[in-house]
Amino acid sequence: MSGAANLLLNRRSLLLGALGLGLVACGPRSLAQARPLPEDDKTWPFAMRVAVGAEMRARKSESYDPAYVKIAYPMGDVPDDRGVCTDTVIRAFRHAGVDLQEDVHEDMKANFAKYPKSWGLAKPDTNIDHRRVPNLETFFRRKGGAQAPSKVAADFRPGDVVSWRLTGGGLPHIGVVTRNRQGDMPLVAHNIGWGTREEPCLFDWPMQGWFRFSSWT
Repeated sequence: MSGAANLLLNRRSLLLGALGLGLVACGPRSLAQARPLPEDDKTWPFAMRVAVGAEMRARKSESYDPAYVKIAYPMGDVPDDRGVCTDTVIRAFRHAGVDLQEDVHEDMKANFAKYPKSWGLAKPDTNIDHRRVPNLETFFRRKGGAQAPSKVAADFRPGDVVSWRLTGGGLPHIGVVTRNRQGDMPLVAHNIGWGTREEPCLFDWPMQGWFRFSSWT
């Protein structure tokens, strides 16, 4: 890697740590052939629709952009051709009919003291709160989706959300388990610097959270 590339990586890593959005850490890896996307999954179980939504993101051209952006509310989003790891999760859930921007904001508004205070905010911010990994982890736990830790690949199902603290700094990262596999390893749709990709990275870093929702009410 050139000196200029290293400088860019270091600057982006510092910014991501400050925003709580995740970290650029590695290059892309080649994967097994993915399952075809369904033409219509509206009657599928909730978790499968989340998984399909994540797979759809992995098929889009997307750049990594951790910038703070003012967005609409509800159903606000950053430009479709960019995002961070949390945006992969947010968009996957929106495919299944859930607006995490609104749900996280409403819960934070009513229970602000229950959420991390890492960013010095005195009140919720609809532009960024749902795009921060620790906030999503907190919300998913409060929603009742937390699972007991596991190191067995077969325990993980399509639509599960997994979060980590990356080796070499402990910065947060998050992704969605898809329907696809590489051998016995489920693939995870995540954006760690190269756009959303499906990779066998389930146990690449220390797991911080594992969440499962069979439905959403």
